[in-house]
Amino acid sequence: MERLQKVIAHAGIASRRKAEELILQGKVTVNGEVVKQLGTKVGPNDVVEVNGIKVEKEEPVYFLFYKPKGVVTTVKDDKKRKTVLDFFPEVTERIYPVGRLDYDTSGILLMTNDGEFANLLTHPKYEIEKTYIAKVKGIPTREHLKQLQKGVRLDDGLTAPAKAKFLSADKRKNTAIIELTIHEGRNRQVRRMFEKIGYPVMKLKRERYAFLDLTGLNAGEWRPLTPHEVKQLIVLAKNGGNRR
Repeated sequence: MERLQKVIAHAGIASRRKAEELILQGKVTVNGEVVKQLGTKVGPNDVVEVNGIKVEKEEPVYFLFYKPKGVVTTVKDDKKRKTVLDFFPEVTERIYPVGRLDYDTSGILLMTNDGEFANLLTHPKYEIEKTYIAKVKGIPTREHLKQLQKGVRLDDGLTAPAKAKFLSADKRKNTAIIELTIHEGRNRQVRRMFEKIGYPVMKLKRERYAFLDLTGLNAGEWRPLTPHEVKQLIVLAKNGGNRR
């Protein structure tokens, strides 16, 4: 017997938190009866439906995707723009992105149908590190980089301490390349952090996600995560991220 929200999450329909919301909203039935109790447990012979659609358990799948710039991190887009799912035509499971990357940002994005796994990696308390390479307008001073390291105050609050590393500068073009590592996932956070200290981002790429990088992949390509990588990510999240 398993908790109802866990069964929904494992089916790739929603994260466990979203599954709990669906249950409380009365959108889930077990054997034809609406169930609103979060502690409800179901067995393999019970028929679970969400919004009238039967929950079919899928085998969990996990992918590392090199998202190109100019692609939206959603399953579908009302504006008919290219989405991350357009790069997975042969995958039959109902996968979705773990977290997000801005339309104009390229780099590592994980894709899965495992709602519990996605929730674990995106929950703020688990603090998974993400490393970005930013090309910025202007050449930041050491003091400005220290601001990023300590945290900057944005509209939605003070950012957590980050790691900032100066990589190179082009004095003629007045641009610089900065490596920034954060463990939060606020909307457009890296861009907003650089804007706050006066250096707007011209180009942004997520180079690393925890211990994972883009080795062997070109933009638009993906590979399955190995079972060992999946286990490592789960252990890492449960142990509070990979910050030193």
